Amino acid sequence: MEQQENQLDREKFCCWICVDLLKDPVTTVCGHSYCKSCINTHWDNGEERGSYSCPQCRQTFTQRPVLETSTMLADSLEELKKTGLQAAPADHCYAGPEDVACDVCTGRKRKSLKFCLNCLASYCEKYLQHHLQSAPFKKHKLVEPSEKLQENICSRHDEVMKMFCRTDQQCICYLCSVEEHKGHDTVSAAAERTERQRELGLRRQTIQQRVQDTEKDVKLLQQEEEDVNGSADKAVEDSEEIFTELIPLLEKRSSDVEQQIRSQQETEVSRVRELQERLEQEITELQRKDHELKQLSDTEDQHQFLHNYPPLSPLSESTHSSSTRIRPLRDFEDVTAAVSQVRGRLQDTLSETETEILRIVSQVDVLLRQPEPETRADFLRYSQEITLDPNTAYKRLLLSEGNRKVTRMSEHQSYSDHPHRFTHWPQVLSRESLPGRCYWEVEVGGEVVGVAVAYKNISEAEGLDEGSFGFNKKSWSLDCNGNSYDFYYNGNYTPVFGPVSSRVGVYLDHSAGVLSFYSVSDTMTLLNRVQTTFTQPLYAGVWVYDSGSTAEFCKPK
Repeated sequence: MEQQENQLDREKFCCWICVDLLKDPVTTVCGHSYCKSCINTHWDNGEERGSYSCPQCRQTFTQRPVLETSTMLADSLEELKKTGLQAAPADHCYAGPEDVACDVCTGRKRKSLKFCLNCLASYCEKYLQHHLQSAPFKKHKLVEPSEKLQENICSRHDEVMKMFCRTDQQCICYLCSVEEHKGHDTVSAAAERTERQRELGLRRQTIQQRVQDTEKDVKLLQQEEEDVNGSADKAVEDSEEIFTELIPLLEKRSSDVEQQIRSQQETEVSRVRELQERLEQEITELQRKDHELKQLSDTEDQHQFLHNYPPLSPLSESTHSSSTRIRPLRDFEDVTAAVSQVRGRLQDTLSETETEILRIVSQVDVLLRQPEPETRADFLRYSQEITLDPNTAYKRLLLSEGNRKVTRMSEHQSYSDHPHRFTHWPQVLSRESLPGRCYWEVEVGGEVVGVAVAYKNISEAEGLDEGSFGFNKKSWSLDCNGNSYDFYYNGNYTPVFGPVSSRVGVYLDHSAGVLSFYSVSDTMTLLNRVQTTFTQPLYAGVWVYDSGSTAEFCKPK
């Protein structure tokens, strides 16, 4: 009895808006009391509509009413607080706009705690006791209340939809199964839930296994990063010690080698970190998908489960193998050995051995060789922006479009003399050297245009026949002859057969020694592939023979 009286006291001194004990109580002209902040906020929101109303009796006022402080209520609240009156517990709070209201309560509705799938009604704590204590009600199925639970009721027969029509992929009631869905493949919703729950379980096992495999790959990559850094650091120390003995003649070479080691170290660490980041992103995405599937798997209501059940499309291929394959580390000790050999050769052999040292540094490769791209989209991932070097351009070549386009002219252009300028052949090299793995496309126009790759020092032999792209061991050239292709290397001619296109794609993997030329249209067709060992940095080039012919390096997409 005392508990009921305390509950009545709480209700009497609760604000209708916040459903808590009144704070700074005020009274409206219609006689109802609220927390001052609650009623002011309510009326502030009503100003946009130009009217004010009492939340309890709905009386509307044209002018905003003046609130009067309820001194008597404030005093009474203070007295009641001294006697132990507290704010109403959360379980006894009334239903708000976002809550599911009890279907049994009369007057002001309380929050619903459970929904009975048998009674098709929501119950607050007070009226839920029958289902928890009475034997006939204990068999009823209780679930969390939700406004969407009404969707479980067949709108046609007012029955719970306990069946699932596989033919139409929807929940139905028993009467639907014998009427409009007669002859369809129907099962109980529980049976369909069980089957799809099993599918979800298998799906989650696949995801979890991929997470475990990918986590192992990440750990391997972390270890490889440490090994690369340690080996590179030791190689730098050893190289410095050896080169110090050759001071001052070898000081410059020491700096060059250190820079190359650091550059290759940065490249390898960058590759490891890039793959590590992709694998960690894949872990996050797989875990997110697993979390979503778990939430769906934990849904109690069959209708909601089946309604939200996603089509089980196959998981996308992993961005990496199930177990990262790591090449045995070709560490930088090879560099130290090469430098040691140089020590006895001094000035007369220094220029020759520099190339060998740099080649060994560039071969430090932790990860196994990645497969070559197959589709144009794969190639474009390695797109390289290329600009041409005016200091190498033949004087009858006009550069435009930000030094990306070259046009063969009949008159000389106003180029100054430069030691790297081609003076006998209508060709030009790129300003930038080509990174280890890259792809670019050249749009050609005219009768004879050559798309080439060359070492920078090809210009040293320029002036002789072998100074032209493809007529020496320092360059490789695909010549586009309007309606056919020819490939040249070291003066040897090879006819190339394939669909003719105005766009040529070039793919280079420097460390793998791969150079490929493609005809690019709606599809990509391999025209010629070179497998060799590159001993120097490479540069892109073009050779434009006829007046008016053009070649333009396309912007990466």
